[in-house]
Amino acid sequence: MRRTVDFWRRPQAASSGLPSPKNPRNQNHREASLLLALALSTPAWAGEPAGLPTSRSDLTPKDQARVLAVTRPTTDFSKPESFERTQGGAGTSRKDVNRDAFSQSSANITFEEEGAFKLGDALFRKNWVSSPSSTQASDGLGPLFNERACQNCHLRDGRGRPPDGGAGSTSMFLRLARDAGSAEERAALGEHKVLNFPDPVYGTQLQELAVPGLRGEGRMRVDYAEEKVALADGTVVSLRKPNYVVENLGYGPLDARTTLSPRLTPPMIGLGLIEQIAPADILARADPDDRDGDGISGRPNIVRDELSGQITLGRFGWKAQTASIRQQAADAFAGDIGVSTPEMPKHWGDCTEAQKDCLALPNGVQKRLGIAEAPPPVMDLVTFYAQNLAVPARRDLDEPDVLAGKKQFYEMGCIACHTPKFVTLRGTPNKAQAFQLIWPYSDFLLHDMGEGLADGQRVGEATGSEWRTPPLWGIGLTATVNGNAFYLHDGRARTLAEAILWHGGEARKARDRFAGAAAADRDALIKFLESL
Repeated sequence: MRRTVDFWRRPQAASSGLPSPKNPRNQNHREASLLLALALSTPAWAGEPAGLPTSRSDLTPKDQARVLAVTRPTTDFSKPESFERTQGGAGTSRKDVNRDAFSQSSANITFEEEGAFKLGDALFRKNWVSSPSSTQASDGLGPLFNERACQNCHLRDGRGRPPDGGAGSTSMFLRLARDAGSAEERAALGEHKVLNFPDPVYGTQLQELAVPGLRGEGRMRVDYAEEKVALADGTVVSLRKPNYVVENLGYGPLDARTTLSPRLTPPMIGLGLIEQIAPADILARADPDDRDGDGISGRPNIVRDELSGQITLGRFGWKAQTASIRQQAADAFAGDIGVSTPEMPKHWGDCTEAQKDCLALPNGVQKRLGIAEAPPPVMDLVTFYAQNLAVPARRDLDEPDVLAGKKQFYEMGCIACHTPKFVTLRGTPNKAQAFQLIWPYSDFLLHDMGEGLADGQRVGEATGSEWRTPPLWGIGLTATVNGNAFYLHDGRARTLAEAILWHGGEARKARDRFAGAAAADRDALIKFLESL
């Protein structure tokens, strides 16, 4: 039996702030909402790519007004908002908070779907082996790879960690890429045929591991320099600035134009809900020319969906470079594990033409099982699993210090990028994600985060200093799930306060407000983040 997903019809709707058509006191509220709906029907930038929706066709005008009303940022911080505890909608997990908090299935999937989720979980944890092997349904690893299983990078479906001494870097890797170097390459970027260009020898990412008989590509080393930052009240915070090098290169030097971008594996929760946010709702928040003068100029990463070939909105990955969960899974199979899929039929993973020994090794394709090492049923189950990892329920959200911290979060301007709420599409492939009020705290747009966080690597329309706003839901459970806490794209921040103090560029004003706040206000804001 599936739980009700239409959040307006739940009993609490009377106190949710939604305008009621039967209440004349809400007439002005309704009219204002309808005007706002019209205002938001067109993105804030000119010349939007053809084919991308600029309004929601799944909603009636009345429903559009109600969605706008319920997603409008609150101004009342005296109590929690209606539905705020269930930040992942009806699928929110209410299970006990422990190390498995990110590994629960959506609470509103059916009994039959729960079976598919468990099978997907098993495949997500499965260790692949090199070819040829007696376990033919599991061979195809590499030949070059970063890990043998998805779960080994996404630790307990949570966040990765940077290298620590000799512990290796399997849950963080180096993305290798360069910008266009010719008119032909610039045209390919402009037509969204590519995101960037790989290193001619080492490909799209550094793979430290290899099957027997083959050398790995090298080893990432990160060195940190501690930098002291003094806050307005005299508190001194130490930030660690990373420097990345590659040691023991196995196939000659990197191309001089190749840039290194460290990427920490992100948490897996709520991905299916993010996938069902209406593109128009994300695009409505874009303001690349900063027409409103607030210093925030978020913009979408417009990409080509490799599965459909269509121009679309990127919403996954540190630079919003991927359009769908299925494509994200296919990219990870090929790049991280070296396993081919129907979507990415690269039977030798990221091996390049220059790595002839790699291409000479056998692959794991079994014709009786399909045309790829991970055939369609595997992709179906892994994708379903990733789409239905539940967001945990909020904790302590009615505590006075948490409410005070929420007020600080809003008033410091954090919500200019970390958009609190969305309502997902009505018509979704799986009803579990349909018409859900969700609280990801992200606008899913690109923002210039300043030189301090820049990696110098272009990805599609994202520049070397732009990053997608990461969702914040679940961030307070990082240490509970992973046994450690590292934040930002490369894990340089050891605390949430450090992560905030690294914000620059468009986020500099909010960062400076945090740095200039009283200790009690900073502590309250951190308490709020820990409740997510």
